[in-house]
Amino acid sequence: LMSINAVKGVEIGDGFDVVALRGSQNRDEITKDGFQSNHAGGILGGISSGQQIIAHMALKPTSSITVPGRTINRFGEEVEMITKGRHDPCVGIRAVPIAEAMLAIVLMDHLLRQRAQNADVKTDIPRW
Repeated sequence: LMSINAVKGVEIGDGFDVVALRGSQNRDEITKDGFQSNHAGGILGGISSGQQIIAHMALKPTSSITVPGRTINRFGEEVEMITKGRHDPCVGIRAVPIAEAMLAIVLMDHLLRQRAQNADVKTDIPRW
């Protein structure tokens, strides 16, 4: 997700909020009925826990807007600049399907990599 333009941060699960928790509050305890919470966002140590994968991303605001801004020209002089052309004032609307597609590609890549490394191991792969 960090490779997507305008993305400045990515959180998995509770992300940065866990710094205020104790280990006993943050752990995802498992019982015979399954996990009691999902603070890890479905990823434990880089491996899927089988829970729903939860990821959040932070996007920077678009800087190419029609409001004048200062810059330096090729002669080193300070000038006022206005961005011209067709630019999106908000990348968030377009970023959602891009992020969903990126995450789907990464998950499928890992599934295929696991299958290639363990071709002789029979597992039940969920059908969506």
